[in-house]
Amino acid sequence: MKSEPKVRASLPDGLTADTLREMYYRMVLTRMCDDRAFALNRQGKIPFAATCQGHEGVQVGAAYALKRGTDWLVPYYRDTALALSYGVTPREQLMCLFARKADIFSSGRQFPNHYSVPDRNIASISSIIAAHVTHGVGMALAFRMRKQPIVTLITFGEGSTSEGEWHEALNFASIHKVPAVFLCENNEFAISVPQKLQMAITNVADRAAGYGMPGVICDGTDPVATYTVVRAAVERARAGEGPTLIEAKCYRAMSHTSDDNQATYRTPQEIEALKSRDPIPRFEGWLKDRGLIDDETIAQLKKKAQAEVDEATDWAEQQPPPTEEDLYTHVYASGALS
Repeated sequence: MKSEPKVRASLPDGLTADTLREMYYRMVLTRMCDDRAFALNRQGKIPFAATCQGHEGVQVGAAYALKRGTDWLVPYYRDTALALSYGVTPREQLMCLFARKADIFSSGRQFPNHYSVPDRNIASISSIIAAHVTHGVGMALAFRMRKQPIVTLITFGEGSTSEGEWHEALNFASIHKVPAVFLCENNEFAISVPQKLQMAITNVADRAAGYGMPGVICDGTDPVATYTVVRAAVERARAGEGPTLIEAKCYRAMSHTSDDNQATYRTPQEIEALKSRDPIPRFEGWLKDRGLIDDETIAQLKKKAQAEVDEATDWAEQQPPPTEEDLYTHVYASGALS
């Protein structure tokens, strides 16, 4: 039965009703890709999966705050929703997980979720924790030196902020006022280590003052709240006012990866309590309260997302794997050196 829409409220700057529904769809699509990845891992069809569940709100909100085709992403391995909101397709995501020859990120030779799509302004991920933060700062410095109106969004978990390279990158970025936005997706755990055993402060954003940049906290389970904060930071960076450190408070609903067991460091009560913070039903309620979506539309979008993921899975699984002849493809430059 179709529910009655409520009175419409004013929308956040830069967002239309259609865009908000599209953001919801990206969150649902990501969740279904995520569920499929873990199912395939348990079936022995893919070797590894890293969950994005609980992060969908912060990542989709951040992606829509950027200027597509202009701004660059420097993501980390848990950024499935960010990638799927910035041009990566479910087919490409599944192709990567299956490690197929036509995988656009690495021809099936890189760790899963290590996105590298230069033609869509997504920089390659570094497996070394926090090393990509330095890479992103270097990119932003180059854009500033070239006087290009480009902003770099650099994402990471709160565990990355314990690395020396993270501190060096933020210090350098602030000194040189590079057009970067640092987005910490704080899900409270660096694998099995809780935040209280990593740092003696409550908020990662409090560290921003030590580098002379603004530190902002937002609800990372709310895509609109994240969008609003990231958009302001992006505009500030583009105007030449330097970087911002944003801490989006979110959570990790599942184990760190398919190789981890969160039951060894979280109680059943803690795991059950996380369900109340799920960004998808929370965003559904937000949209319904403003008359932007109804139960029938929600059902249609979920059905569409499931069909897209099912088709992508079947297609990707049928693609051929790399061969020995592909071992050195895209590794060394070909042709004579001058």
